[in-house]
Amino acid sequence: MSLAAAHALAPDAEFLVPDPDRYQAVAEAALDALSAFAPYVEGEADPAGDGFGGAFLGIDGLERLWGEEPVLLGRIAAALAPHVPGPLRAGIAGTRFGSIVAAVVARERLPGTEVTWHSVPGGGAGAEAVFLAPLPVTLLPATAGMQERLRVLGVRQIGAFAALPRAAVLARFGAEGGFLHDLANGRDGRRIVPRKPPERLRAEAELDPPVESLEPLRFVLHRLAEALCGQLAARGAGATRARLEMVPGHAAGHAGSRPRVATSARAGSRPRATTSAHAGSAARAVAASATTYLVEQPLPGPTAMPGAIERLLLSRLEADPPGDPVERLSLELDGVIPDPGRQLGLFAPQAARAGHLEWQLADLVIRFGEGRVLRAFLRDPEARLPEARIGWSEASATGSLPGTPGGPLATSRPSPPEARP
Repeated sequence: MSLAAAHALAPDAEFLVPDPDRYQAVAEAALDALSAFAPYVEGEADPAGDGFGGAFLGIDGLERLWGEEPVLLGRIAAALAPHVPGPLRAGIAGTRFGSIVAAVVARERLPGTEVTWHSVPGGGAGAEAVFLAPLPVTLLPATAGMQERLRVLGVRQIGAFAALPRAAVLARFGAEGGFLHDLANGRDGRRIVPRKPPERLRAEAELDPPVESLEPLRFVLHRLAEALCGQLAARGAGATRARLEMVPGHAAGHAGSRPRVATSARAGSRPRATTSAHAGSAARAVAASATTYLVEQPLPGPTAMPGAIERLLLSRLEADPPGDPVERLSLELDGVIPDPGRQLGLFAPQAARAGHLEWQLADLVIRFGEGRVLRAFLRDPEARLPEARIGWSEASATGSLPGTPGGPLATSRPSPPEARP
C-alpha cells in the first residue's frame, strides 16, 4: 500500500526504508551459523525469495553429537541470537512439509529460550499423517483455485482430504491434487537441497618495516592477486568484486620490504565495516576503524586475471593513495561464480579483444572520474537536427554487470577520533 494509506491505518507507526542488502547479509550470517550444526542446511538468503526467513536442517542421527532435540534447539537459538534476535519457531518431523506445519502450529516454549517448538513423533508416514489429520486443509501448499475447490467440496481438514481415494483425487485435481494428497498422507519425497555458501578468497601480507610508496605496494598486491587468481583459475571460476584492506603502521617504509603471504578460502560473512554514505556508488572505500583503509571495487565481469584486478586497484590507490605507511595488506575476492567463458567469432579475430574494452573503460572511469567518460548511443536516426540523432550517457565502471547501478566513485578515509560522530 502507499505510505499515506499506511499512515492512516497506523498513525503511530515508525516506517523504515527497506535495506535488502542488510537483510541478505543477516540471512547469510544466520545460515552460516546453522551450518555448524548439521551437514545439510537449506535456506534462502535473497529477501525476494519465497523461502526467505526459514531454513531446513537435516538432523537425523546427530543425537550423539548434540544431544536430544531440546538441547540441540537451545544450542541453535544461542548461535542465532547475535544475528536474529527475537522469538524463533521450530518444527521437527520426518519430512519437509511436516516440519513446516509443526513450526506453524507449535505452542510449547523451550525453557530458557524464546523458541516455540513442536516435534512430530517418529514412526514414518503413518505417524505424520495422524499428526496432520485434524489440522485445517488451508495449511496445504495449494493454489488459491485449489483451496477454493476444496472449500466448495466441504473438505475442511487435512485428514478428510487424505481419506479420499488417490485415483479420484488425480482424476479431479490432476498432478497438483496428487502431490497434495501425498503430503496429507505424510509422504513428501522432497529432500533437503544443501545450500552452497558464498565463497570468498582472502590473502594477506605483512610488511616489515611498513612501506609508504606505491611501488612496493604494487609488488605485494601483484603477489596476492596471483595467489588468489591461481585458485580461481584451478576451479574454473571468476570473482566479481575485490576488496583491498590496508593497515597503516608507524615506521618509515622502503622498497626492500619482504612480505609474508598467507592465503585462505572461507565461506563466512565479511568483516564488519562502516560503509561510506553513498547508496549508488559503483566503487566505494570503507573505513573499518581509525587505523584501517579499505577499498571495495566491483569488477566489470567475472575474472581470474591477476593483472586486470591489480590495475583497477592500483588506479584507485593512485587517485587517492593512503597517507600513512602500510604494515599489513590483505586482498579479498568475493562474488565467486563459474566463469562462463566467451564464444569467439570464426571470421572476426578482433572479438577476442571485446572483453578487454570493459576493463579499459573501468580504468578510465577511475582515473578521470565518473561523468567524464561518455558513451554515444543512437537516439533518433530520423531527427532533423544532427544533435538530436545521437545522445550521450555516462560510462560506468561496472556497466557490464547486470543489475549493478552506476554512480560516482566515492572514496572515504578514517576520520580523526575527535571529528567522528
